[in-house]
Amino acid sequence: MDAARLFAEHHPSLFRYLHRLTGDTDAAEDAAQEAFVRLVERPPAPGETRAWLFRVGINAARLAARTRDRRRRILEATPGRAPLADPPEAPDETAERGAERVRVRRALAGLPEKDRTILLMRMEGFSHREIAEVVGTTVPSVGTMIVRALRKLAAQLRLDEEEE
Repeated sequence: MDAARLFAEHHPSLFRYLHRLTGDTDAAEDAAQEAFVRLVERPPAPGETRAWLFRVGINAARLAARTRDRRRRILEATPGRAPLADPPEAPDETAERGAERVRVRRALAGLPEKDRTILLMRMEGFSHREIAEVVGTTVPSVGTMIVRALRKLAAQLRLDEEEE
């Protein structure tokens, strides 16, 4: 296994996916790094590397989010302590984020997790087989699930537009 080659080949798309999933550059980078550490420690079977990396990255991002939420709740529940404010947004992220990106991200957040995962993986060019493996379904059902998720996303975008 050539870890450097695998990193160069898969890191950019894994990071992009995790960044879209989390909306946080640091969280995405941490989850991607964790996936590659685990790849070196316990490599998957040949031919399953990409899907395996994404599955491990998604799980690492979810675990980190749960940990952050749990810590925040503990801190907020501490007597005599004011609730923590959200950290300020990085200037480069603020500059690059447009109104359309915000709308789409909000609409994606309104979708069930499985639909969001399917759409983001589709955007990254995953095959139906890879998507089925990650979300735990059959290959023939992935196409139908994509169509349904896209319809839900379109409905969310319409709702968002009507609210504005």
